[in-house]
Amino acid sequence: MAGFAWDRGDRIGEEKKLLFAGIDIGSATTKVVIRGEDGIVASTARPTDAEHRRLAHEVMLDTLGGADLTFEQIDFLVATGYGRINVPFADTQISEITCHMRGVSWLFPGVRTVIDIGGQDSKGIKVMDGKVRDFIMNDKCAAGTGRFLEVIADTLGLKLEDIGEMSLRSRQPAGISKTCAIFAEQEVLLRLSEGVPMEDILAGLHKALADRIYAMVTKIRIERDVVITGGGAKNAGLVKWLEERIGFPALRPAEPFITGALGASIIAQELAAKTGERELMQKKKARTLQAATFFDEDQREE
Repeated sequence: MAGFAWDRGDRIGEEKKLLFAGIDIGSATTKVVIRGEDGIVASTARPTDAEHRRLAHEVMLDTLGGADLTFEQIDFLVATGYGRINVPFADTQISEITCHMRGVSWLFPGVRTVIDIGGQDSKGIKVMDGKVRDFIMNDKCAAGTGRFLEVIADTLGLKLEDIGEMSLRSRQPAGISKTCAIFAEQEVLLRLSEGVPMEDILAGLHKALADRIYAMVTKIRIERDVVITGGGAKNAGLVKWLEERIGFPALRPAEPFITGALGASIIAQELAAKTGERELMQKKKARTLQAATFFDEDQREE
C-alpha cells in the first residue's frame, strides 16, 4: 500500500493555512490523513507491524514527505485505532468508533449505518444526526472479518485481492456450513476433493462471511444510507452478498481504508479551533517526531 493522490490545488500557498492530521493504527493497516482547512492534502496506508511506535513515525514521515510538508507545519494531530496509545507525538487519542463515524459522515452526510470490515475485526455503527447512536463489534473471532478470507486464500494458493472478482463468476455458490475459519478451511478442501468449481467455493465463502456480518449488524437495526468501509469494501464479492442481504445498494468511499484517519483529522481541526493560539503553539513546540520503540535500544544490545 502507498499514498493516495489528492488534488491539493492552492490549499497550501504563501498565506499560512492550518493543517490537521489523523493517524489510525488498525490491527492490519496503519493509515495517516493530513487535511487543510479546505480538504484532504495527503494520505498513506501501510500494513501494521508489531512495533506501533516505530511504524507511526515512519508512516507519518512518508505522508509528510509525499506532500512536501514538515511535521512542524501540523497544527493538531489525533490518534485513533486500537494502537492509538502508541503514538507519542499525537496531541490526543479518540476511539476508532467515533473517528470512523466522523470520517464517513464527512464523505456521506446521509449515512445512517456504517459497516466496517477490517483485517481482524468488523463493526457496525448506527449514526443519527452526525453522532454515534449505537455500535457493535466482532473482534473475538476471525470468521466475521477479512482474516477469514485471508486464511482461505492462503489455503487455495490465491491472492487475496483476486478472490472477490473470481467469486462473481460462480453459477451456483457452494454451501459452506462452518463459521469458524479453521473448520471452514477443512470444508473448502473437502469441496475441492468433491470437484466443486473454485468459483462456486469462493462464492459460498463470501456469502457465509456476508451472512455473519449481516447477522451482527442487524442487532443495531440497519437503515439506509449504508456505507461499507475497510478492506472488505474493496472486495466485490463480499459487497455483492452484503447488498443482497441488506436488500439495497450500499455506498463505498473511493478509499475505504482511510475513513478512521480522516475522521481523526476532522476532530483535530475542531479541537484546534477550541484551543487558544498560544496554547496551540506551546503544544506544537512540545511535540517531536522521533523514532520510538517499545524497547530500550541499549538493553537490546546487552
